[in-house]
Amino acid sequence: MGEVFAGRYELADPIGRGGAGAVWRAWDRRRKRYVAAKVLQQSDAHSLLRFVREQALRIDHPHVLAPASWAADDDKVLFTMDLVSGGSLAHLISDYGPLPPTFVCTLLDQLLAGLTAVHAEDVVHRDIKPANILLEPTGTGRPHLRLSDFGISMRKGEPRLTETNFVVGTPGYFAPEQMMGADPDFPADLFAVALVGLYLLTGQKFDSLEMLARYEHGVPPAPERVPEPMWQVLGQLLQPDPDNRFRTATGARKALTAAAEMLATDATAEQEVVEVFDHIGPLPEGFGPDGPLRDNSSADASAPMAATTPSPTGSFHLQPPQGSFGAHGQPGTAPAPTSTPTPTPTPTPTPAPPLHPPVQQAPYGRGPGAGAAVTGPLPAQQQYGRQVPGAAHVAAPGAAPGTVRKPGPSPKVAIPVLLVAVLFLAVGVWALMSI
Repeated sequence: MGEVFAGRYELADPIGRGGAGAVWRAWDRRRKRYVAAKVLQQSDAHSLLRFVREQALRIDHPHVLAPASWAADDDKVLFTMDLVSGGSLAHLISDYGPLPPTFVCTLLDQLLAGLTAVHAEDVVHRDIKPANILLEPTGTGRPHLRLSDFGISMRKGEPRLTETNFVVGTPGYFAPEQMMGADPDFPADLFAVALVGLYLLTGQKFDSLEMLARYEHGVPPAPERVPEPMWQVLGQLLQPDPDNRFRTATGARKALTAAAEMLATDATAEQEVVEVFDHIGPLPEGFGPDGPLRDNSSADASAPMAATTPSPTGSFHLQPPQGSFGAHGQPGTAPAPTSTPTPTPTPTPTPAPPLHPPVQQAPYGRGPGAGAAVTGPLPAQQQYGRQVPGAAHVAAPGAAPGTVRKPGPSPKVAIPVLLVAVLFLAVGVWALMSI
């Protein structure tokens, strides 16, 4: 089993690593599904402030992968997001090299759609690059792209966490104004989108400084393998002056849609099928599709506790008693104790009736021969704790041996009670006659 974080997220295996921390595949015990958990490695004030900014970002869009929740456990913090297992655009280029133009148009259209949602929240991403653009494992179907990693993003107008003239981002994808220390703005993100587009079409990385040199005498011709309709869009996004670019992702998306319609169908270029497959791999030992695998022994040990688990109302569900004890419509007899079965006695011949009726001896412990039937008068019979000379209680004819009729109260008790009753009767009669 993996480490349980904050009592909710069970870390399974690491699936990535960045500058701010490691990304794990984790099981969310509350939502009952696997998520990607980014665990912050450093705990200094600067890193924590960036973490707070990133986890506070909530953008619900099919082409944006933003944080969904966060948790803290002692000195560790993490935030989670959807688990996207199709790899990144960098993996895709590594597998296939340059991609077909129509396939690239689909990817760039989705990227600009997600960026439109990000800019609508007044957020500048500042780190758009192939490694931060993830793919769902859609196989040979239509690709599904998601923009991720908002670690250095910021809202326009927020205070900067870096010193003036200090550039934050990935070298090679900086817009010229970023290298000059200008405040982050939307056209800088669009400049990086154009560099990503060239990378997808050619399989080569174009450095921003290199592109700046190419624009020294105006818009250069389209690079090799870049169709002219697409270069009309990408070339304008790469203008050194941000005022000469598209101002919004929506405007760039509309121009790209028109360019895609103008692309001539190239049968040789479109024959290759691009497959986006799962890059994460199988689950580690101890984990299954429905979560961590529990040991059978621990499951059996916890089974008896289920009977005493309180219901939502606070009551307890108890197991019914075994056997017929307490069963509906049956007498409440307790289950017989387990013991060695008693052998059945061998029947004996019935003795001849005695000459004298049997007499019950005094109760057990009251005298000799207790519990045995005798055939003659006894010297003394114990009755209610006293000896009565010459008295023997004779059983009725035909009665079973050993059974006797219960005697009445002793004279010492009966006579005083009778006198008191007569006295009360006399007082009552006198009272009636006096009226």
